[in-house]
Amino acid sequence: MAKTIDSVEKQRLALQSEIDAQKTQAERNRLGQFATPPALALDILKYAATLLPKGEKVRFLDPAIGTGSFYSALRKVFPKKRIGKALGFEIDPLYEKPASALWSDSDLTIKLTDFTREEPSPSFNLVICNPPYVRHHHLQNGDKARLQFLTQQASGMKLSGLAGLYCYFLGLSHGWMAQGCIAGWLIPSEFMDVNYGKAVKQYLLDRVTLLHIHRFDPNNVQFADALVSSAVVWFKNAPPPPNHEVKFTFGGTLSEPRVTRYVPARVLAYEPKWTRFPASDVRVRNVILRLSDLFQVKRGLATGDNSYFILAEDEIVARGLPMEVFTPILPSPRYLQQDEVKARKDGTPDIERRLFLLNTKLTEDEIRRRFPALAAYLDEGKAKGIHERYLCKHRSPWYSQEDRPPAPIVCTYLGRSDARTAKPFRFILNGSRATVANVYLALYPTRVLASELDRDSSLLRRIWSALNELPPNMLLGEGRVYGGGLHKLEPRELSNVPATFIQDLLPHTSISKNGTQIGLFAEG
Repeated sequence: MAKTIDSVEKQRLALQSEIDAQKTQAERNRLGQFATPPALALDILKYAATLLPKGEKVRFLDPAIGTGSFYSALRKVFPKKRIGKALGFEIDPLYEKPASALWSDSDLTIKLTDFTREEPSPSFNLVICNPPYVRHHHLQNGDKARLQFLTQQASGMKLSGLAGLYCYFLGLSHGWMAQGCIAGWLIPSEFMDVNYGKAVKQYLLDRVTLLHIHRFDPNNVQFADALVSSAVVWFKNAPPPPNHEVKFTFGGTLSEPRVTRYVPARVLAYEPKWTRFPASDVRVRNVILRLSDLFQVKRGLATGDNSYFILAEDEIVARGLPMEVFTPILPSPRYLQQDEVKARKDGTPDIERRLFLLNTKLTEDEIRRRFPALAAYLDEGKAKGIHERYLCKHRSPWYSQEDRPPAPIVCTYLGRSDARTAKPFRFILNGSRATVANVYLALYPTRVLASELDRDSSLLRRIWSALNELPPNMLLGEGRVYGGGLHKLEPRELSNVPATFIQDLLPHTSISKNGTQIGLFAEG
């Protein structure tokens, strides 16, 4: 039997490669067609076997079966006599027809149809799926409304318009699950952190029993043709028991993860960042000091066209442009090697790559009268249609910029964490009057902190040093991660980082939050 399954699997892999080669990468991206690697499929089915009651006949469903990677693994893990029935759905005839022929001698039935339009039959006790990863903007508005309605009917999950197709597949599958059914979903881990994932998380906590979430190391992308950070979500179609705990694992395999932590389901109900686990402890929910109590965090400004609005110093001189209409701006992190930017006498950054941002409120008539060279440069921009771009069109004048004064500390908001770079984010001490573009987050002291900075001129440097000494997990636990180990911090996420580590730096300060003293207390 093993040889027969192995030989069919060999044919299936060849078939998968042949069909994939008939489509462009863009076509498969648009349809969300990313085949499950065979080793991963086998790992998932082996784990599924540990969750099903021993001896129970398997009634298997895969709502997006492709060529049958999961079914092939099912046949390797479970003896044929234990497989009661197997059903798969596939919308693309290019995959369905050869797959049906491949498995014609088996108990698998493959239906060429759109799973989201099928009438559910709640008779399956094992649902395993790698659903199509189709982003929301590829869903037509009419189809999106239909999916939202049907998903809410099936599962109670009220999805936002930003949800990807995989969320609808997960919700719609609820109608196919028998009581006690085990479900394993290979999906992007981003649902654990983003706003549209709230409905999915509520479903997992309230409607079913969430058993286990395994997150793969984002440095080891599971799909070579899709840069997403993947997770396997396991749940049981049964109400969650009292005091239920969810298993979170990270790295390695499902059966042999690198890190494991059990988290009470009641904690997950108020924790917005599930990717904190298992690396981080449960967040203390009492009123604690956060960076937002000390800094207002804003994204750097979006210019509308960096290549046009940001010029090097020598180009400004060569064009004869007036320096008074330019604001110094820091280069992107890749060109800024130092973590401290010092200033020249005029306040501009004392760095090698000196850049300046075109930013003036002068009218075009005033510019033509006073600065003909600048007027000519604006005409160049208009000839390229820059003034018609979205951001520029909504500004007056179109070449003016957002208000982003220089921030004393800025943070890179994208970065990778790997063996060579342990810390994905850098905090940069900005002693110049340079602003930053939206590749940085700008940290502006709150009134309370500004008062302390006025009192102690060395405090800012000590806070900056403390920020750079933060354990990476403290920041990673608030942000989000993409395939290939790319981490991202939004302003709200950085604002939410606990700031109790600054307590020793402010021994004489008391901060009140919602009427409660928090974090730092005045010494008597």
